[in-house]
Amino acid sequence: MTQANETTRFRVGGMDCASCAAKVETAVRRLPGVGDVTVSVMSGSLAVSHDGSLATDAVERQVKSLGYSIARTAGAQKKGEQPAHGCCAHDHAGHGHDHAKSAHDHDRSERDHSEGATARATPTGHPGHDHAGHSHLDLDDGPWWRSRKAMLTIGCGAALAAAWLLGQLVPVAGHWAFLVAMAVGLVPIARRAAMAAVAGMPFTIETLMTIAAVGAVFIGATEEAAAVVFLFLVGELLEGIAASRARSSIKGLTALVPKTALVEENGTTRDVAADALQPGMTILVRPGDRIAADGEIVSGESSIDEAPVTGESTPKRKQQGDSVFAGTINADAVLRVRVTAAAEDNTIARVVKLVEEAQESKAPTERFIDQFSRYYTPAVLVIGALVALVPPLFFGGIWSEWIYKGLAVLLIGCPCALVISTPAAIAAGLAAGARRGLLMKGGAVLEGLRKVTTVALDKTGTLTEGKPVVTDIVGFDRPGTEVLSLAAALETGSSHPLAAAILARAKADTVAVPPASDARAVAGKGVVGSVGGRNLFLASPKAAHETAPMTSDQDAAVSAFNNEGKTVSVLLVDDRIAGLLAIRDEPREDAAAGLRALTDAGIATVMLTGDNERTARAIGGNLGIAVRAGLLPVDKQRIVRELQDKGQVVAKVGDGINDAPALAAADIGIAMGGGTDVALETADAAVLHGRVRDIANMIELSRRVMRNIGQNIVMALGLKAVFLVTTVAGLTGLWPAILADTGATVLVTANAIRLLGTRLS
Repeated sequence: MTQANETTRFRVGGMDCASCAAKVETAVRRLPGVGDVTVSVMSGSLAVSHDGSLATDAVERQVKSLGYSIARTAGAQKKGEQPAHGCCAHDHAGHGHDHAKSAHDHDRSERDHSEGATARATPTGHPGHDHAGHSHLDLDDGPWWRSRKAMLTIGCGAALAAAWLLGQLVPVAGHWAFLVAMAVGLVPIARRAAMAAVAGMPFTIETLMTIAAVGAVFIGATEEAAAVVFLFLVGELLEGIAASRARSSIKGLTALVPKTALVEENGTTRDVAADALQPGMTILVRPGDRIAADGEIVSGESSIDEAPVTGESTPKRKQQGDSVFAGTINADAVLRVRVTAAAEDNTIARVVKLVEEAQESKAPTERFIDQFSRYYTPAVLVIGALVALVPPLFFGGIWSEWIYKGLAVLLIGCPCALVISTPAAIAAGLAAGARRGLLMKGGAVLEGLRKVTTVALDKTGTLTEGKPVVTDIVGFDRPGTEVLSLAAALETGSSHPLAAAILARAKADTVAVPPASDARAVAGKGVVGSVGGRNLFLASPKAAHETAPMTSDQDAAVSAFNNEGKTVSVLLVDDRIAGLLAIRDEPREDAAAGLRALTDAGIATVMLTGDNERTARAIGGNLGIAVRAGLLPVDKQRIVRELQDKGQVVAKVGDGINDAPALAAADIGIAMGGGTDVALETADAAVLHGRVRDIANMIELSRRVMRNIGQNIVMALGLKAVFLVTTVAGLTGLWPAILADTGATVLVTANAIRLLGTRLS
């Protein structure tokens, strides 16, 4: 096998189904120096791994000979070498902060294409390359009726109408007129069949079409042959339109990001291309504007409509310190946002990149259908030959009648509908999930999610927000607001998580924070300082008790909060206990509802956490989930293995480095969107927006996709079975036969596209 150390990427126009991808892949693999070939119909891309000796124009000639357009989108990349612009070459299907950087040039070209910036593929210069339902210009590039595919179909239809009219006026010329009309569409189809055979794929739909049409002419069914060729082209056109719509759905995400942004520098603003934004820049976002980059609000407060990215119908109120996504809409106030991700790394780019890479990873069902179709088409040729030959040879049948039926069988057996039944649904499901922040690394993951029986979830950052908040403030000899104010004064300037929680609560409650002097940390005890001449000590209950003994009521209050899994800080003023603050990492707003949704779907849940037993059980009790606490990373992995040994299909959900071993061991690993790079890269899927409810949504989407695939296969094979019986019985002929194929293809594609509109709770 060729040692591949370079990868060259291309954009291919005119591919509408998995059969098209198979032709391109087979043809390119036959070129010397090629190691591996990856073709994605939904993104219209071709990636060729080779040893460096492969000439780009050789690939282009091979693909163009099949009737598809092709244009190179990026330079060759050596194995192990970082892509241009210094981006990391991670290839983890898009998960993690760096995933969108892989194949950076390719990603940029994909984005540019969506904005009309990519150079279009040029005509091949060979007659007939733009026929047979495939064009040099993709249907994504403009109105479908202006594509060469549509022009060929319209031309063939016009020739057929002219032939019919001439046959009515001059009957003796009718046969020849229909022959010419048929040739308008069939010549390019036959040429493509021949080129595919030379490239290593003799059994294609074009082959079946050519044999059926030519055979019909020889038995005198010229009118039907011309009509069948026209109907075939109509079906190909409809299939192309449907595929274009599926591609446009996910590509349309790129249009959500505005082309320019207002960058604020030294008190002035200037327009800058959104692609040029870099982390650290500050952009001004006016009411009604779309946010041009992922970032963090540095000033201002406004409602943000995240529906275009997350699917949330209700705008979220956001303020200083909150994160915002590229493509979301600022509703009602001016915001200043510090950019945290470059254009190629923002939420939209990551989603698009993920889907394109995921679509290249085939699901088990899709692989089975691909293998099946390789034997299916030759089998159809054999069956058609048997139908045409056996009755006349052995049972005295009429040759013309049975040859006609054999040709109809060839048309009925065209594999397009069957071949596209699975990848169309998988692609639509991946796109539908991605638009809602449900990111999956390919069809195998999407298919596997439906089998999950147990979901094991981390606590911190998964079931909880991952940051502590002040839940309770108790004042013993002064108001609670004063206790909060004095505690915040001591914690001002500290980066400790508990200090951040106290300061955030003071800000939220609009409590005045006086200046403190001589504030310093006392190791293992707390923080001391003075405010307005009063000595303050914000201490742990144990340290506070050493300074000023607590009353029984105060001890009871501390114990009650501890039993709820809360950390207690006690405030002393001049060595007298003034009050206390209870702090806890609270469950996510939708955690309880998300766990109920999993239970309602028949899926068991368990919390696996390294936190202490008391805190874990307090959270677990509130959420109604079984708890395993005090676990090391190896313990989490062991428990996942134990569940699998009991026959459970386990999905592990987490966001930290300590979750990585369990994520890798689980049948499906799911990372929460705000997690570490290690968790995101180890996982098979990611919940981009950190909603627990989305875990159930992801599993429900998987189940819907697999139901859709089942429906598609039934439609594809069911229609063929019905028309096979009616054709052999003499009830239907060539016209209904081609309608059975093209009709099934359109039905299957349309059914798959329904998934793009999937509504999840």
